[in-house]
Amino acid sequence: MKMEDFLQIKEKVAEGYLPQWVITDQEVYSLEQEKIFAKTWLFLGHESELKESGSFVTRMMADDPILLMKNKQGEIKAFLNSCTHRGTKLCTEDFGNKKTHTCPYHGWSYNTNGELIGIVAGNKIYGESMDKSEWGLRTVPRVESYQGMIFGNLDQNAISLEEYLGEMKWYFDIMLGRSDGGMEVTGVPQRWIAKANWKMTSENFNADPYHVQTTHRSAVEMKLTPTDPLYASYGHQVVLSNGHGINVITSATGRGANQYQGMPEDMWPMFEKNLSKDQLEVFSRVTNFVGGVFPNLSFLSSQSGTEGNKYNHLQFRVWRPLGPDKVEIWVWHMIDKALPKEYKEKSYRGFLATFGAAGTLEQDDTENWARIVEASQGRMARDRKLNYNNVVNYLMGFDNMEPDSEFPGPGIAYPTCYTDHVARSMHKYWLELIMKNLEVKANGS
Repeated sequence: MKMEDFLQIKEKVAEGYLPQWVITDQEVYSLEQEKIFAKTWLFLGHESELKESGSFVTRMMADDPILLMKNKQGEIKAFLNSCTHRGTKLCTEDFGNKKTHTCPYHGWSYNTNGELIGIVAGNKIYGESMDKSEWGLRTVPRVESYQGMIFGNLDQNAISLEEYLGEMKWYFDIMLGRSDGGMEVTGVPQRWIAKANWKMTSENFNADPYHVQTTHRSAVEMKLTPTDPLYASYGHQVVLSNGHGINVITSATGRGANQYQGMPEDMWPMFEKNLSKDQLEVFSRVTNFVGGVFPNLSFLSSQSGTEGNKYNHLQFRVWRPLGPDKVEIWVWHMIDKALPKEYKEKSYRGFLATFGAAGTLEQDDTENWARIVEASQGRMARDRKLNYNNVVNYLMGFDNMEPDSEFPGPGIAYPTCYTDHVARSMHKYWLELIMKNLEVKANGS
């Protein structure tokens, strides 16, 4: 790629467009791995998944396999899931509890602090010269948590997680810190592979309620969602720092059908104790929170059910890139610890019926994501000279909408969720990271 290609992208993004060729371009994808996924905070899991000393889960940071575990001191540690002897993947289980992880290749073993504690026939074959303390597991450079959510960063010099989340913390406090005891993960995250580009999947959740009425038409016909074509537009789309964004969806009246997303009334005193006045105002009116943390963490706080009643749930999802045209989707179901067991179980069943690999709404989205990839891989769509007016449209609200200064939450809030403000913000931040230091190199410095 040449500097003129990046300048062209920058020009088009500023005008409210995105060149279609960047969606599935292999060179772009390679730059994303280097400049985005190796430099930003990536979601690894929730503290409730690591309940006891020795608990572990295996996760991925883009292409890097990660072993996340709790040591004897109750600290959460993250390591490259690779034996330091020959590089073999150390742990192949998704989760469990172990005091020691032993490599299946040559038997080297490590404790929960990642320290090398055992070498088969060590003294006989290595003598006294080998220092085991130099051969522990390689640590993820930065691991930090917010409201129980664990993130990792491969860049030792990155800004702190809290600084990176910025205004999003205010909204996370509503979703994750509203009740005593916080949230917990139900079961294990679902995982499956889809034909899709990670930018499009992130954008779908973070910035695009506009698709709901058409893509999920079957849900309308089954009377699972309202028939009003504007129903997902009511509320505010909020642009946040660092490419993050959230849609606070309400209704035509400005209030959701059920206060506090239909949560049991005996929970309300907790909300009033744990949240600020402005947070309570937003939470009391919302129907759905849907948004994301750049680059590839999305969330949806909504209600679903299979027995005539709806139950609140919070889902977090990671779009792990496997290439420019493929993602591995990870989805966590989360629920307030303080809720009764029966409520939690019904919430989980409703979630499974609508989201996840077999969910009715999930299948609608997956079909469209595959079609984007299919239509973006040919010669016409990938023409970098834009000979075919080769851009896709992000002009909703571009020059005909002003922010709502009365919205009580942080960020720049626009008075509808049918707008492309968050999508354009994501594209600008994506390009900022992609182009970082490129101009210096182009000048030969």
